[in-house]
Amino acid sequence: ICLSLVKLLFYLAHSPLGSIVLLDFQPRQFVMVDGNLKVTDMDDASTEELSCKEDNDCTLDFPTKSFPLKCSVVGKCEGINEKKNLFNAYRYFFTYLLPHSAPLALRPFLSDILNATGDLRYGINETLKAFEKVLHLYKSGLYLQKRPLLLKDYISLKGFRTVEGEDYKCWPSYSHLGCLLSVHSAEEAAAICNSQPQCQSFIITQQRTWTGRPLASFRSSLTDLIPDANTVVYIKRSASSEERL
Repeated sequence: ICLSLVKLLFYLAHSPLGSIVLLDFQPRQFVMVDGNLKVTDMDDASTEELSCKEDNDCTLDFPTKSFPLKCSVVGKCEGINEKKNLFNAYRYFFTYLLPHSAPLALRPFLSDILNATGDLRYGINETLKAFEKVLHLYKSGLYLQKRPLLLKDYISLKGFRTVEGEDYKCWPSYSHLGCLLSVHSAEEAAAICNSQPQCQSFIITQQRTWTGRPLASFRSSLTDLIPDANTVVYIKRSASSEERL
């Protein structure tokens, strides 16, 4: 959602009509369409930038913060439309969405984005570049480097999967019935399972997120395995034995 919003604001800042500001910037003015954020109402959009004679005429005011801007040689407050959009994105979207759900290794990068947009140290170009860097790290799995290998602590059973049903919950699960999380690989899934006391096994499902990452289902039970030629069940060695298998 945040990345899609930033791409939209990048377009508005560089539109053929000039820099466009959304004067009624509220979450209710946006809707998700096929995974992309769209503006539902452009009635309050404007390309007018505040006129000025000196820098003191260019203060950008919000309920909790004010930002001094420069008055350009053509008598316009430099970048005021872009900065107004960006700070509204920060206070209505970023503060609620960015601190949550990301892998621990990526949270410092998102905190940097949050702090930089909250202080308007980043413009829209720098913000989009920062988001694309985080997306690259997320999709490529580079954030997983220098981690201990934990998959060796699991027994793999090819051709089986667990029966779908209610199990223990986790955050931020893609299913309200159990613990369904996106992972880069089985190795990352093993690390997640190790971090959850209830987890005894997991499978990598055929489902994928918008970034192409597969979803892994984590289970607390070792029973109820059924044949599935396309799936592998990974079971903690400490939770199993040759006799039980």
